[in-house]
Order: sequence, then structure tokens, then C-alpha cells
Amino acid sequence: MAHSFSINDDVHHQGQGPQGRAEKIQSDVYTVVGCMPIEADGRLRYRIRSKTENVERIVTEEQLSRSQ
Repeated sequence: MAHSFSINDDVHHQGQGPQGRAEKIQSDVYTVVGCMPIEADGRLRYRIRSKTENVERIVTEEQLSRSQ
């Protein structure tokens, strides 16, 4: 299983609301700064950094979409 995003790709992060429900607010643009190893559950993870704030997150691939 290969990562769909590469380092330096710009992506949108779909945050999670209460009980894992997706948030309705569109998030800021983030930059992929690292591809994490595949976890035991088989999901691909990435380290992303906000382009507007001093924030880094580790997220799963299904939480990301390509930035226009």
C-alpha cells in the first residue's frame, strides 16, 4: 500500500468533531512534512504543518484531500 500524498504536497485536513464525526468547517491548507510508517491497523498516516499557524498534526490519509 503506497502513500497517495508526498512531502511538500498542499492538502486540506478534514478535522474530527465529537465522537469522530467530521467537522463541517473547511480547514486551512496544510503542507505534508512527512510520511509515517504504516501502522498495525493498516491506515496510512502523515505529519502535516499548517501554512497559517504554528501547528503540526499527525493524521490519517482519509482525513486529507488535495488542495486546489
